[in-house]
This record gives sequence, structure tokens and C-alpha cells, in this order.
Amino acid sequence: MRLNKYLAQCGVASRRGADELIQRGTTQVNGKMILDPAMSVSDTDVIKYDGQVVKPVNLRVIYILNKPKNVITTVKDTHSRRTVMEYVPSGVRLAPVGRLDKDTTGLIMLTNDGKLLQFLTHPKNRIPREYVAEIDGIITPPQVAKLKKGLYIGDGEYGRAEIVSQRKIKERSTVILKLHQGKKREIRRMCYHLGIKLHQLKRIKFGPITMKNLKVGEFRGLTEQELSDLDKLMKKR
Repeated sequence: MRLNKYLAQCGVASRRGADELIQRGTTQVNGKMILDPAMSVSDTDVIKYDGQVVKPVNLRVIYILNKPKNVITTVKDTHSRRTVMEYVPSGVRLAPVGRLDKDTTGLIMLTNDGKLLQFLTHPKNRIPREYVAEIDGIITPPQVAKLKKGLYIGDGEYGRAEIVSQRKIKERSTVILKLHQGKKREIRRMCYHLGIKLHQLKRIKFGPITMKNLKVGEFRGLTEQELSDLDKLMKKR
């Protein structure tokens, strides 16, 4: 088994995230620092991540957190900022499923299931995410068409979104957008390139999972039905 896959099965990160972590020098195999994510390892090897021995998980843990503003979606932060890990129990090694930038609130999943993490975050699976955005004015029909077709958002990337609903109150609108990939700060970058002023952004749904009135800063485990929904989704792809 490749080292990056091993770390993913331990719940450290997705396989792509494990690539980056390994290349940062965080991982040892039999006492030797390894920088090659493709190195082959086996169950007989002693593998350490961040100084701690890691092994594939047997008990699957999945939490949903309603992330507050100004909280970083990472396991650790070198600048001593608050992270999502401070809001969930610390008895099990967990990793965030994807990311929300510090100014975006709402649904973030954390799990020790590397296979699930990889499935939900891999672009080819096109797992839908829904967000509520508060903007100035409205998103006009030409802008709606551009979002659906895809527009250049810099760094060689294109952003795409479907407008699920839009409701205008006085000078602002509340818009629900659906994305299928979730590039870094994608909605903010799309708004910038369309000249739309974005005031607030909150994720409300990831695949079949919603927060169901979870208060800001609160977390919960998945229900049996939600676990079943995720398993069914994985079987379909």
C-alpha cells in the first residue's frame, strides 16, 4: 500500500492532503523521515505522523460542525488561530472534509474515515454543496447564465454555480447557490469577478447532509439515516 493511502485510511487526511503532509516532512516509517507519498508500506511497518504512531481506523466517526466565523478549517494552525478541532471531541484523530475559509460559516464534516473523506472531496465525484449568500442587489439573468456556464476566476481556474433560489429584501438579496466541486474560495472569487458585493456566506448542505438547526459552534454525530444516505451515495458513484 502507498504511504499516502495508508495515512488516508488512518483518518489523517484525504489522499491528496496526505501527499502534501508527507512532503512537509511530517511522516516517519520505521524511524526514518519519508517525503515520497508513493512509498510502499505494510502493516508490519511502524508509521508515525507528527510523532505519533498511526494505524487504520476500525470505528468510523463522523461529526458535523456549524463552523463559526474566524475559525480555521485545519487540524493545526501555526499562527495560534482557533481551528475546527477545538469544537469536537479530541479522543479520536479526525480530519476536516474539505475546507471553509475563515470568513465562511456553516456545515463542515470531520471524520476518521479516510475512504469517505477521499470520496467526498475528489472533484470527479461532483458531490453537491449548497451555500446561502447575502449580497448587495441581485444576481441578474446574464450573471446567472455566466455562473451556470462557468467563468474565469483566476489562477487558471473556472468557477461554476447553479442558483437554486434568490430572494430580495430592500437593497440586499439572499441567494442559495449549488456547487459541485468547491474550489478554494470559489464563490467569493466568482462574486469578485462579477462585481457582486458579498456580505455573508454560509454552507448549509454537503451531499445529502444538512445541519438541521445546529447552532453556531455546536456539533453532532450523524444519524443512522444520514450514515445510510452517505453509504448509498458512495455505492452509486
